[in-house]
Amino acid sequence: MKILALETATDPGSVALWRDGCVVARSCPDNLSNSASLLPVAQAMLREEGLDFTEIDGIAFGAGPGSFTGLRVSCGVAQGVAVARNLPLLGVGTLEAMALAAGSDRVIVALDARMGEVYFGLFVDGVVQGDIGVYPPESVPVPDSAGWCACGNGLAAYPALRERLGGVVTTWQPDVVPHAGFVARLAGPRMERGECIDPADAAPLYVRDKVAKTVAERLAEGGKA
Repeated sequence: MKILALETATDPGSVALWRDGCVVARSCPDNLSNSASLLPVAQAMLREEGLDFTEIDGIAFGAGPGSFTGLRVSCGVAQGVAVARNLPLLGVGTLEAMALAAGSDRVIVALDARMGEVYFGLFVDGVVQGDIGVYPPESVPVPDSAGWCACGNGLAAYPALRERLGGVVTTWQPDVVPHAGFVARLAGPRMERGECIDPADAAPLYVRDKVAKTVAERLAEGGKA
């Protein structure tokens, strides 16, 4: 079975191919938008693997949370390909894929959400504990046990987050970012089991319902209108 995975929750985006348990992946170029480069990079990767879109058995996308614009790109492209080729479709949580990338049994994921906040989730053996949320760094929920791995670019963006989690984290991985390779690793086995959604029902997981601060909020923080 051959699954194409797309991830554009952050820049640059990425694509991956899951083929019977083996994964190859490519990142989009930094100098082009994800909307302009995602399909060409996917086509080039498939050609390198001796394939084209007619030979794909399913398509997966990183569902979020992440950049509002980015999430719409991967979801929209995945929907379009799924409808055009009559392929099964599956969304995979972006933080869940990041937890897999961290390679630990207990993972705290903190993805920079901008606006002074992080998308935040706790995972044990790959299963989310509670809900994915968006928090100021100083207010994230802290596990009641030690020995956790923390990953995500929120750790580098907000020093207060390290202070908040310092008592329970033993391993820090701030370089872990959303990537299609790990979306593919989660989606492949699930789609082999027949898990999929109707393309018409595909939607990003935004978590936050606000894309930017108001003028009043920016001025109150000493910024410009």
